[in-house]
Amino acid sequence: MRSDTLTEQKREGKGTESIPELCDMAVAGLLKMLDPERHMFCEVFNRTDKGMSRERLSSRYTTMALLGLHRYEQSSGDSPIAMAPVLDALLHDTHWIGCAGDLGLLLWTCAELAPERLPEVYQRVKAENALERFADGQRGATMEVAWFLTGIASCYLAGYADLRGLAEQAVTARNILEANCGTSGVYGHLSRSNSLAGHVRGRIGSFADQVYPTIAFARLSHALRDEKAAQMAIRTAKKMCELQAPLGEWCWQYDSVSGGVVSRYPVYSVHQHAMGPMMLLSVSEATGCEFREAIDKSLAWISGNNELHRNFVEPSLGVVWRCIYLDSLEAYTDAALRFMLLRSGAADASRLKVRYECRPYELGWLLYAFAGR
Repeated sequence: MRSDTLTEQKREGKGTESIPELCDMAVAGLLKMLDPERHMFCEVFNRTDKGMSRERLSSRYTTMALLGLHRYEQSSGDSPIAMAPVLDALLHDTHWIGCAGDLGLLLWTCAELAPERLPEVYQRVKAENALERFADGQRGATMEVAWFLTGIASCYLAGYADLRGLAEQAVTARNILEANCGTSGVYGHLSRSNSLAGHVRGRIGSFADQVYPTIAFARLSHALRDEKAAQMAIRTAKKMCELQAPLGEWCWQYDSVSGGVVSRYPVYSVHQHAMGPMMLLSVSEATGCEFREAIDKSLAWISGNNELHRNFVEPSLGVVWRCIYLDSLEAYTDAALRFMLLRSGAADASRLKVRYECRPYELGWLLYAFAGR
């Protein structure tokens, strides 16, 4: 991925910020989203009548922000945010871990920021039986199990292959994800056989349900030189590129049985500037496959090549506005018509709205995808 992609678009009148500028902006935004006393990032950074406001705190989003900031610091040699106190706060009291996915995110973060602490953390949070202990593992929740598998792969990459139960948990997690993946490479949201919710809801997966398993398999393939994991990652990455909409947007929900798009809206900016590219770049790094065109289109969406012809980046605030969306009734109608193949293409721009908020994980994943590129 060339770091001057958006600079070229700027000269052509298509965009505004270069990738280095986006990364610097993300760090500035994260600084505003950090509670300096609690050493924790907020859940939502919301636009109000009185300006931007931090709302609630999120340990989960804090792990994602740390992963991005760590990459930024590695590439730039400096960060305005001291990460050690934030990591210490996460590790001091782990009662925030409510699912195997949270546990996996903590392992992933610890493996990259403080690998020497990983064996003690792994033992303390009882990672060796997390999938059996937590509801998301029992239900076969795709996104959360993928986070957990990424944490397991990160343990291998950090040099701790002999942790108790590591190999067994890797096998269990990958079996869940492989079962949730349709023949075309599209993942459903849940195991379709483990619960009533899975039977009803399991076949439909969000874009996040495609991104995180693909990253997990890419990292596992790199850690274990596992060709089957590599092929799982490649298949889904290529399928997502096939289903990428004409303006470069990543659609919201997909059908794991038909392999098609179920609903197009909302379109989330984080998918465009972070999660989509992060998925494709992780597959590129693990397998050598190239996804330059899809990444370029994905980035161009936030800079004005979208249904509203507007730039979603607000450098002065350090945010990228969250999404464009339809009101609930219109969104359900739109999804139903697309599911029945009675509608295609973009929605009427006059019906689309912008959600004026940003979340720390969005900027964290932007940095994780692009810092240093």
